[in-house]
Amino acid sequence: MPKKSVVERRQQVLEVLIGLLNSEDGMQRVTTERLAAAVGVSEGALYRYFPSKTKMFEALIEKIEQTLTSYIHANKRQDSSANSVRAILYTILEFARKNPGVTRILTGHALMFEDDILKVRVAKFFDNLELQFSNILQLSKLRERKSFEDERALAGYLVNFCEGQFLRLVRSNFSYNQHQHFEKQWAFIKPLFD
Repeated sequence: MPKKSVVERRQQVLEVLIGLLNSEDGMQRVTTERLAAAVGVSEGALYRYFPSKTKMFEALIEKIEQTLTSYIHANKRQDSSANSVRAILYTILEFARKNPGVTRILTGHALMFEDDILKVRVAKFFDNLELQFSNILQLSKLRERKSFEDERALAGYLVNFCEGQFLRLVRSNFSYNQHQHFEKQWAFIKPLFD
C-alpha cells in the first residue's frame, strides 16, 4: 500500500481530531499522545504534518468557517431577509447539533487548555458571522426597502442567539433538541423583520 501524502495525512489528522471531539469522550482534553494513537502514528510524526497542536486547531477552525460560510451564502438567496436569516439560523443550529466537536470548539470548551490565539480565532469567526448578518440586513434596504434601527445591534443579537444555543447543546451533552423549540423562538425574532 502506498504511503499517504502530507496533504492526505494532514486531512486524516484533522478528521481524527474532529472524531475525537465528536465522541462521548469529547469533553476530555485531546492530547497529542491520544491523537497520535488514534491516527496510528507516533507523537513525533504528528509534527511532520502540523508544526504544533495549535496549528491543528487553527486548520480545523478554518475548515469550520469555510463550511459554515458556504451554508450562509447558499441561504442568502431567500426571497426576504427574514427568510434568509431564519434559514441561516436553522442551518447553523443543525450543523452544531450534528457536529458536537465543532460546537465544543466554537464554545471554547475544547480549547480550554489550548493556546489563547485559538480563542481569538473563534472570536473572529463570530465577528464574521455578525458581519454576514449585518450584510443581509443592509441588503434588505435595497431589495425590500426595509430599514432597521440598528443593523449591527440586530446582527449581534442573532449571533448571541446562536452562541446561546451552542452553549445549551454542550451543557446538555447534546441531548437538548433545539429544533423542538425553534419555531417558537423564531416567532419572537421574526417581528424584528416586520
